[in-house]
Amino acid sequence: MNNKTWTILRLINWTSQYFSENGIENPRLDAEVLLAHSLRTNRLRLYLNYDKPILKGELREYKKLIKRRIRREPLQYITGYQEFWSLNLKVTKGVLIPRPETEILVEEALKTFPQNESFDKTINILELGTGSGAVAIALAKELQRGSIVATDISDIAIKTARENAKVHGLEEQITFLKGSLFEPVRERIGTFNLVISNPPYIPIEDFRDIQPEVRDFEPRISLNGGKEGLKFYRQILSQIGRYLAKDGWVILELGKGQAEKVTRLIELTGEFNPTSIVKDFSGIERVVKAQKRDRG
Repeated sequence: MNNKTWTILRLINWTSQYFSENGIENPRLDAEVLLAHSLRTNRLRLYLNYDKPILKGELREYKKLIKRRIRREPLQYITGYQEFWSLNLKVTKGVLIPRPETEILVEEALKTFPQNESFDKTINILELGTGSGAVAIALAKELQRGSIVATDISDIAIKTARENAKVHGLEEQITFLKGSLFEPVRERIGTFNLVISNPPYIPIEDFRDIQPEVRDFEPRISLNGGKEGLKFYRQILSQIGRYLAKDGWVILELGKGQAEKVTRLIELTGEFNPTSIVKDFSGIERVVKAQKRDRG
């Protein structure tokens, strides 16, 4: 960058080209989001004021953000937020960034319960590995009769999730507990109508090939699914029968190509009716769901 006068539009165009040359996936979008964040405005106002000159101090702060993004730090960690289910959620280093495809978990839960008249007034839900709290908070927003427990092994994840729930006025509906999977709810045998989770599912040998934004910045503990990516599915499904209520449901997010293997793990428990698979917008089998078998 030289000393010529920089307007908003000129700066967006320059940054977009610079990002593109450096392999950033969505160069113009990232340029707009970072500049709006730096100027404490929104993307629409950028274009309403496209010919406005950028002050030296503003340019200096924006350059710092550009450098972070060029190092492939995720956009969400730079701005501190990610939208999920039309909710603006705080994300920070050490907490997995919520993905759009994870909204399918929420969609499937909402399809399952409102039309099921066999449940009591309260729907007891357990989320395993809540991260930023995205799924639990979205469900609390939509299910007025939902009582949600969300667990995570990470202190920073639990802290962030609680903050997000409070911001959206949903902290009374969700109990966040620190611990691995079912560990914090060991006493609640047979009480949950739904166990839902987006567990770590990336096979360890795949890490060298994934985006640097994910590999180098997001918490490995939230991504590493072991040798085949199935470690946490096995752990969840080996215990889940004890915690589900009669006719309870399990809904799990899947990694690419894992549907058949996870379905087989569910079948091997002998505790569930036949599974159903839901594809995401890219045609990837993204979610598996199954209902606990009624043994009379």
